[in-house]
Amino acid sequence: MAEFIKIYEQNPDENKISEVVAILRKGGLVIFPSDTVYALGCDITNNKALERVARIKGVKLEKANFSFICNDLSNLSDYVKQINTQTFKILKRSLPGPYTFILPGNNNLPKVFKKKKEVGIRVPDNAITLAIVRELGNPIISTSIKDDDEIIEYTTDPELIYEKWEKLVDIVIDGGYGGNIPSTVIDLCGDEPELIRAGKGSLEV
Repeated sequence: MAEFIKIYEQNPDENKISEVVAILRKGGLVIFPSDTVYALGCDITNNKALERVARIKGVKLEKANFSFICNDLSNLSDYVKQINTQTFKILKRSLPGPYTFILPGNNNLPKVFKKKKEVGIRVPDNAITLAIVRELGNPIISTSIKDDDEIIEYTTDPELIYEKWEKLVDIVIDGGYGGNIPSTVIDLCGDEPELIRAGKGSLEV
């Protein structure tokens, strides 16, 4: 049975953040708020946890399109090939924010993602998530939680999320009501930015 932890975004409780990080380090799965929708994630360095997420989502891990949530742009070079000045300016201007930017991956990607040539990077404008990643010391993977309802695509109420996911994950963070519009996805691998999915982020980047 998952834990249900209330964390306030205005001033995230350090002890609660540490508790979440301890669970992630043990290979736990966490549902967390972001600046868009609630998401499911784990430590990107833990293969067993990654496999659990892939199983829940019904995808093969090596083919899964999980985003990497980073604390800021400083650890981009750990996973992304060198980017040009124009790309860096776009990232700097837009992040933290409701975007997923697709960038060319480098050879440092976790073993299970070695065959992927590209990686989606997120730096959400959410103090809870950024505090978790900062304390963990490396990114977490992120995949949006979809709702079974045909009209409502994303569940926004953390208590309802807990009811549905309590037996599948190790911790659900109540960070207040979530949004129901996903991130804007922009591919920065080519010469010009290419819009993949319109979402919460402005299309002017």
